[in-house]
Amino acid sequence: MGKRQKKLSSKLISFIKEQPVFFVATAMKEGRINLSPKGLDSLKVLSETQVVWLNLTGSGNETATHLQFHNRMTLMFCAFEGNPMILRLYGKAQVYHERDTAWQDLQPHFPDAVGSRQFIVLDIDLVQTSCGFGVPYMEYKGERDLLGPWAAEKGRKGLEKYWVEKNVTSLDGHATGIF
Repeated sequence: MGKRQKKLSSKLISFIKEQPVFFVATAMKEGRINLSPKGLDSLKVLSETQVVWLNLTGSGNETATHLQFHNRMTLMFCAFEGNPMILRLYGKAQVYHERDTAWQDLQPHFPDAVGSRQFIVLDIDLVQTSCGFGVPYMEYKGERDLLGPWAAEKGRKGLEKYWVEKNVTSLDGHATGIF
């Protein structure tokens, strides 16, 4: 059965660190709900009540848009190997860009990544676990080595051009705040 608590335990922090994929969900009051899978070395636990996610360049920028209007966000982790469990982190999130002073404080938590677009800090107000009995076993074979080389080939100027083309407005036509 599901359990609720206000903060992460050491067991749950270990569980998060073991997961190669997690899911991010955000929504505005109206419009589309965004749900995105994330991987690579892009999430760090800062404390029992706070995590930071390095948002790398992608084909859209829905999460950043939604958080400007409604700062609620949910992260979900599923055990695809080992003991079954689903972990959800609910809370309020804040987006930080390279132009923000917080960027310098958050950057050391991650390896250098070409294509770093934003940091998103989630202040957790609810932690929920559930059984995960319906989640299938899946074998982790490794990371896809595509995003890093793609971003490196584009370079900073090419990424900024890509952001102008793909990341300035959301699917619903709202500004993402990337610039």
